[in-house]
Amino acid sequence: MSGIERLHAAMEALSLLEADAVVEGHLERAVKEEQSYTEFLCELLEAEARARRNRQFEMRLKMAHLPYRKALDQFDFAFQPSIDERAIKELQTLRFVHEASNVVFLGPPRVGKTHLAVGLVLTALQAGQRAYFIAAKGLVMDLGEAKREGRLSKRLSVYLRPKVLVIDEMGYLPLDEIGATLLFQLISARYERGSIVLTSNKSYGDWGSIFGDPVLAAAILDRLLHHSTTINIRGESYRLKERKKAGLLPAEERAAKMA
Repeated sequence: MSGIERLHAAMEALSLLEADAVVEGHLERAVKEEQSYTEFLCELLEAEARARRNRQFEMRLKMAHLPYRKALDQFDFAFQPSIDERAIKELQTLRFVHEASNVVFLGPPRVGKTHLAVGLVLTALQAGQRAYFIAAKGLVMDLGEAKREGRLSKRLSVYLRPKVLVIDEMGYLPLDEIGATLLFQLISARYERGSIVLTSNKSYGDWGSIFGDPVLAAAILDRLLHHSTTINIRGESYRLKERKKAGLLPAEERAAKMA
């Protein structure tokens, strides 16, 4: 067996997949550039480390169940001047994740709440943290089914495991008593253990109507907001702004302008 064959065999045995794939190219460059053994070995192992980080990130990304992939640097803050960009940059440091505190994005539909939540998740995933994204309706339905089948404890553990749990679109549909209670159980179980990033189209004063019980709503808010950052977005929806830019105003607004 030649030296290069022995090298490939050893790398395969050690599961150094990327290093095994690129070693011959690195060897050729090392000879051409007269690299030292140390430089050659460092470059080869760095390539392996990068590939492993990328594979791990892609695995975490798959498990996060994001609806789409949009980073925070793709967010147009000029479109939503009500958002303090410095507050978002502070959240990007992931201090809230290390402190197990929460983030709540409030505002009307299509103002960028979900984009900001997804961007924070991508930042956390790139930093090696695990995350999970789910709409509030789907979460409550999943927990309700688990309760009926007698496996609620096991299913709750799925939502307790990630460092960041995103609950999207809270408040678009009211919850029944069982759903509200299950959500309270989850938020209480994650309290000071893991971060929740939540988006809602309802102000906190309207949460009593979401849960059908002002007392339960107050208990949920007490745990959710004890360690938290709230970002209020008061701008128009992106869709409406794009329609205005294109001269396609809603019928009501056109009528008002003509009056």
